[in-house]
Amino acid sequence: MPQADASSSLVGARVVVTGGAGFLGRAVLARLRARGVTDIVVPRRSEYDLTHEADAARLYRDARPDVVLHLAAEVGGIGANQANPGRYFYANMAMALHLIEEARRVGLRKFVQVGTICAYPKHTPVPFREDDIWNGYPEETNAPYGVAKKAAMVMLDGYRRQYGLASSYLLPVNLYGPWDNFDPATSHVIPALIRKCLDAQERGAASIECWGTGSASREFLYVDDAAEGVVRAAERMDEPTPINLGTGREITIRALVELVAKTCGFTGEIRWDASKPDGQPRRCVDASRAKELLAWRAETELADGLRSTVEWYRAHRAAGLAASGQAGRPS
Repeated sequence: MPQADASSSLVGARVVVTGGAGFLGRAVLARLRARGVTDIVVPRRSEYDLTHEADAARLYRDARPDVVLHLAAEVGGIGANQANPGRYFYANMAMALHLIEEARRVGLRKFVQVGTICAYPKHTPVPFREDDIWNGYPEETNAPYGVAKKAAMVMLDGYRRQYGLASSYLLPVNLYGPWDNFDPATSHVIPALIRKCLDAQERGAASIECWGTGSASREFLYVDDAAEGVVRAAERMDEPTPINLGTGREITIRALVELVAKTCGFTGEIRWDASKPDGQPRRCVDASRAKELLAWRAETELADGLRSTVEWYRAHRAAGLAASGQAGRPS
């Protein structure tokens, strides 16, 4: 995919990237720098807890941004969502609420909100189209997180109409790639499976166990492709029209597990615990709006992206440096 040149509208702007030290954030920073953006601020949670209004206001005073890319999130897989529904709603709603209100107060040039595929109704017709986002309630296990993220879109729309705040809103499918979160307590399916397969290999285990029946389907987007979409939204969009970011290709969890096991070289048995939830039955998006409005499309094939991710994790695991809870990753 051709990248924008130095004429990017972001060149010369001071850009704050929340979650910039995390999984998606690292890839976004690389894309910004490739475009010639040099004035980038990455707030750390130890300095600014953005769930607190005072910290969000202080960030704007200290950084004086022109553009904010809000990637930070508190998020996890099905188990983490079941264990933390209240926290996930509060933290994600509070961060967006405070950051968007402060954007209005200071007259920010542009605010980009990264949402989540979890905002879609549980039984959305496949492929998911942005016009269907209000046609039902999200899948129960991650509804608090999804609703909080969707509420940020409503807030941005209201602020555009009342205050003229320019913004963009993105709905990426499940992301994966190097620097993902491999913590078994909070990771999403691909990093969790990679770690599970490699752990089993090291122990000489004859089998691994997976949640659910394997019948649910998901769509996965390589982190570098997602980062390109985020930067293009910052360059091209001025209103929070919801925009899907995805490949338009789904895979069942059963087929995914087999592919991950093959990529990792794990040849043992795969056992399914049907007492555990499958989550939303299907997820696959129509990404035609991203092509139309952002001139964007995903380029990385799943098999290629998995190889890169496994190679990265093997290398960092061997060095004792593998990520175990990176922040800033959409679900």
